[in-house]
Amino acid sequence: MSTENFEHILTEISPYTDYVYLHVKGEPLLHDKLQDILSLCEKYHMHANITTNGTLLKKKQEILYHATALRQVNISLHSFEHEEELSLNNKVSQSVFKELSNYIDQVIDYAKYMSTHTKAITALRLWNLEGECSSSLTHEKNRYVLSLLENSFGLSIEPEHITRGIKLMERVFLNQDKRFEWPSLDVPVLSTSGFCYGLGTQAAILVDGTVVPCCLDNEGDISLGNIFSESFSSIINGKRAQDILQGFKNSVVVEDLCKRCGYRHRFT
Repeated sequence: MSTENFEHILTEISPYTDYVYLHVKGEPLLHDKLQDILSLCEKYHMHANITTNGTLLKKKQEILYHATALRQVNISLHSFEHEEELSLNNKVSQSVFKELSNYIDQVIDYAKYMSTHTKAITALRLWNLEGECSSSLTHEKNRYVLSLLENSFGLSIEPEHITRGIKLMERVFLNQDKRFEWPSLDVPVLSTSGFCYGLGTQAAILVDGTVVPCCLDNEGDISLGNIFSESFSSIINGKRAQDILQGFKNSVVVEDLCKRCGYRHRFT
């Protein structure tokens, strides 16, 4: 997305929110105009929130350190996963864990610096819990990550325990939660009743300007309109958007994609 298009979006949404979340199944730190985007957030008095896999934190650290609009950076530690189901005694696994250690060290360095020098929040996410019975590399990786965090921050963390907001240090938190599957029209219906915050407290805008109810609709299956050709006001007040919103208020799931989304079960 160009900075011109991003600024247009800010002008459209500024009457409705003070918060912008730079994600939707992408890596915002890859954007070559990240500094300009964060400067635009400051210009329009928006609090910027970023969700990243954290691999580019060192490369982009100067931009993030000086971005006064930056409110929070969510780092998806669970993004560091490998397909190999290998034991810790395997040479490949040892290589994986060495790489993981370097990655976590980089994340920790970033979090500590931001805590000391800025007011931005750092939220570390392990959203891939599979249960105590798991013998997968993911399970072992999580234990290893937690051991690195414990040693660095000087505390004890209960493993494989769903919890939101373990304070590691000032403005640095760890969140653990179960793995969730991205919704798709190709999977069976999960339920036709329930609640979601989609359109109630959030909406998402894809790179082509398509407005959707939330960030989980990364394919634009629930297209409410396009912000480059329509006003944001007319889009969210349109019939399809209002039907979704009223449906959730009455515990009725209107859209086919929403009926196949398991993430909303976290709200019940």
